[in-house]
Amino acid sequence: MSWAAPLRLALRLGIAPEAFWRLSLVEWRLLTETPPQPVLTRSGLTALIARYPDEEACS
Repeated sequence: MSWAAPLRLALRLGIAPEAFWRLSLVEWRLLTETPPQPVLTRSGLTALIARYPDEEACS
């Protein structure tokens, strides 16, 4: 991941680089109004496993 774009945005928002690096992801999302990503639940994981099963290695 390139940190250049988020750092430029932080500077435009008036956030110093040292303050940027101390922000948590939640704080950054609140500042930039980025909606939180959905949480992967057990049923979601089960669905992913069913959709993309591991294939047995052929020898």
